[in-house]
Amino acid sequence: MDTSLVETHVSVVFFLGDRAYKLKKPVRFDFVDLTGRAAREELCHREVELNRRLAPDVYEGVADIVGPDGEVCDHLVVMRRMPDDRRLSALVERGDPRADPAIADIAVMLARFHAGADRGPEIDRCATRDAVAELWHANFEQLAPFGDQALSRADLERAALLADAFLRGRSALFDGRIAEGCICDGHGDLLADDIYVLDDGPRILDCLEFDDRLRFGDVAADLAFLAMDLERLGAASLAGRLVAGYEAATTVTIPRPLLHHWIAYRAQVRMMVTCLRAAQDDSTDGGAGSERIGQAEVLLELCLRHLEAAEVRLVVVGGAPGTGKSTVAAGLGERLGASVIRSDVVRKELCGIEPERPAPAPLDAGIYSEAMTARTYAESLDRARRHLEVGDSVVLDASFGSAHQREAVRQLAHHAGARLVELRCTVSAEVAERRAQTRRMRGGDPSDADAEVARRLAQRADPWPESVEVPTAGSVVGTIDHAVAVVQGSARVGGPEI
Repeated sequence: MDTSLVETHVSVVFFLGDRAYKLKKPVRFDFVDLTGRAAREELCHREVELNRRLAPDVYEGVADIVGPDGEVCDHLVVMRRMPDDRRLSALVERGDPRADPAIADIAVMLARFHAGADRGPEIDRCATRDAVAELWHANFEQLAPFGDQALSRADLERAALLADAFLRGRSALFDGRIAEGCICDGHGDLLADDIYVLDDGPRILDCLEFDDRLRFGDVAADLAFLAMDLERLGAASLAGRLVAGYEAATTVTIPRPLLHHWIAYRAQVRMMVTCLRAAQDDSTDGGAGSERIGQAEVLLELCLRHLEAAEVRLVVVGGAPGTGKSTVAAGLGERLGASVIRSDVVRKELCGIEPERPAPAPLDAGIYSEAMTARTYAESLDRARRHLEVGDSVVLDASFGSAHQREAVRQLAHHAGARLVELRCTVSAEVAERRAQTRRMRGGDPSDADAEVARRLAQRADPWPESVEVPTAGSVVGTIDHAVAVVQGSARVGGPEI
């Protein structure tokens, strides 16, 4: 008779014929205590109840184990045995063509599952910004003993800093997801190993049962677990199709910075579990423990990559009129997927003037008075703040000739947890003045600056040693390429395409 055994950090699964039997280990971790038989029995029943939501024909019930004295000594979750060769992970690893349509089916299945899942205030509370921060911090505490001994402490610390920076200014993002009804009682542990692609459709097994709070959360967090695991298996394209299929099957849209953040979190969770398993292995088989540490290192790299992709950026593009800052800002916005806020447009909107309608005035007069300029910068920063709060990166296009204006931007970036990059566009005075004059004469642009205004603003600009110079005398494409490279180098922009 075919028998085998699989062990996790909290369970042992025995396979016997056409059945699988799961025994909970009498272990204790910070996140679960199974040292008492009653706790193990309760968890067995909870596992069956929860997993019947997605695999009702797999989870058959709970069986008691009776000792020689006739007394119940433990309990088993009884399941219908699934074929190993139909695991999603197995299909992905061997390049089986059935994996692709299976991903589409799984995306629809998850969308329907989430649509009908339990919701409510108690569940919502587990998805606030502060609740999510506690999850990150608790996992990093679990990982701390593995720093330097197994994992790079520097990389763990960088991951913690990036996670904290994303969360710091994002209360509005998490509150918005709650208000939109995106929080539910999900699966909590979606892994390709636990999904079986059968002829009559997928079966999704082994949801997280030992702590409801770890299962309550954003639908994006649930989806991100499987997306992370597919990427870990070398199938990032399948992860992208999973997300696209999910969004097509539901009204929910997942902001990409938030998705990257959740993928990073899921990688951190698997890294923690893998390290705990490695510690268990080391007590019996040091070789197996070393192999798991190698897996944890891969997960740490994946975590960092997505944290960097999730990083919210505030890019300041300054310089006198005619230096090409608006062209550079527009190009950066398009290339980086960031919102562009142009002070020339903001100024005219505040004055009730169409952006492209001319409204020339001497410097420090009319709509260009000092008071109006101060109001324009304040409004531009307020608009930027609202974008940053929900995870949108921003490119700010304004002269930023005053050190006071720049300091206000730095304060905004700090409070919003955004990576700040300060760029200063430069070109010869003659070229800048000629560009400004030509633009003014041509019309159709929000800027009203002429050659005289360009010259005076350049002369009175405060020194800006913190900025990176972006020369704009060359081709537009080459200039924008250079600016993108500066931002990428400064802010470590980039990462997986999801």
